[in-house]
Amino acid sequence: MTHPLDTIWFYAQTDPYAEFSNFAPYGVAMDGAYWPSVEHYFQAQKFHDAAYRERIRRASTPKQAKGLGMSRDLPLRPDWEAVKDTLMLDALRVKFATHQTPRDLLLGTGERLIVENAPGDFYWGCGADGSGLNRLGQLLMQVRADLRRAL
Repeated sequence: MTHPLDTIWFYAQTDPYAEFSNFAPYGVAMDGAYWPSVEHYFQAQKFHDAAYRERIRRASTPKQAKGLGMSRDLPLRPDWEAVKDTLMLDALRVKFATHQTPRDLLLGTGERLIVENAPGDFYWGCGADGSGLNRLGQLLMQVRADLRRAL
């Protein structure tokens, strides 16, 4: 897949748009708790087990939270595939409504395409060959449009 030259790429914490990453240190207050990052919140939502969700919330890093979320020692909630995009969108809306730095960065992207350059992720990112769905980038562009309408 080809992308416009002005496409915004993000992935690593050293990238110019690292604030867009779910690993970025911008916490969200959701479901009666404070989550250190969107990654913490999102990974925990995969499970109905409250103690395991809390373990993920307390993970010391987003990478550790992701590792716990990738575990299949506990079953995923049965509706996971149906709800994961909505849960991600909700968490992104809270993140960008709460934190000015990433919000200003997102609003400053104009109408440019936003792509998570995640080589191993063909759902949330663009995948190694660019053929991924880029759902995270799409949701970020949706949040950007929502924020603009609210101005």
